[in-house]
Amino acid sequence: MSSIDDLFARLKADRRKALMPFLTAGDPKIETTAKVLAELQSSGADLCEIGIPYSDPIADGPVIQASYQRALESGFRLEHAFQLGRDHAVGAGIPMVTMVSYSIIFRVGLEKYVDQAQQAGYAGAIVPDLLVEEADALSEICRKKDFSLIQLVTPTTPRQRQVQIANTSSGFLYYVSVTGITGERTALPTDLTDNVGWLREQTDLPICIGFGISGPETAAKLAPVADGLIVGSAVVRRIAESSDSESAATNVSRFIAELREAIDGATS
Repeated sequence: MSSIDDLFARLKADRRKALMPFLTAGDPKIETTAKVLAELQSSGADLCEIGIPYSDPIADGPVIQASYQRALESGFRLEHAFQLGRDHAVGAGIPMVTMVSYSIIFRVGLEKYVDQAQQAGYAGAIVPDLLVEEADALSEICRKKDFSLIQLVTPTTPRQRQVQIANTSSGFLYYVSVTGITGERTALPTDLTDNVGWLREQTDLPICIGFGISGPETAAKLAPVADGLIVGSAVVRRIAESSDSESAATNVSRFIAELREAIDGATS
C-alpha cells in the first residue's frame, strides 16, 4: 500500500474528508513553494498536489496558466520539483503528488520518472493528459512500486470509459466537477452528486473532486459527496496576490484553515 492508500484508510476510519491544496512548483520562486508547503499540515491539509509547470496548458484556467508562466520565466526545471521533494517532503508531514503532463514523464522515461519522483519523496502522480488506451505501461510500473497513478474523470467521460480509467488508476480518482478549465466557481452542476454516486459503485478507489472550489461555501457543499476535495486556483491566486513568501504562506494557511473548518462542519 502507498502512503496515499494508508491516508485514505485512516480518514475513512475517522469519518473525515481529505483536503488537498494545489501549489505550482516555483511560483513565483521555489522558495515560496517551500514556505507555503511547510504550513499546510498545521492548517488542516491532508495531501498536497505539486504542479509541474508546462508551456502548453491542458485544462488550466488563467490563474494556473499564469502561475506556470511565472515559474518558467524564473527558470524552473523539473529537477527543482524533485529537489523540493527531497528537501521538504518529510518535513511537510503529508503525502505529496505531482500534477504532471504525460509528455514530461514520457520524455524522462516512465520507470525513470517514477523512480526519481519516489526517491524525491513523492507518493504519486496526477497525469491529466494520459489516455486510458495508453495507460497500462505506466499503471503497471506504478502498481509494482506502490506509487499512485491518479487519473481524471470528467462529466463528459462515457461511463464505460470511467470504469476503464478507474481500473488503471491507484491512490484515488480525480473527479472533475465541471466541464471546461480550472477556476473558481460559485455554482456547480446539479447532477454532480448523482454522477459521483454512480462512479462510487464502480470502484473501491476514493473519489476526490476538483475544479471550481472557490471557498468554504463550495467546499461545504461538496464535502458530503466526495472522499476529498482538491483546491487549486483559489490557492494559487492567494499566492499571486501576496507581496512575499511569508505573506503567501500566511494567506494560504488562513484559507486552508477556513476550508478545513467548513469541510469538517459539513461532514461531522
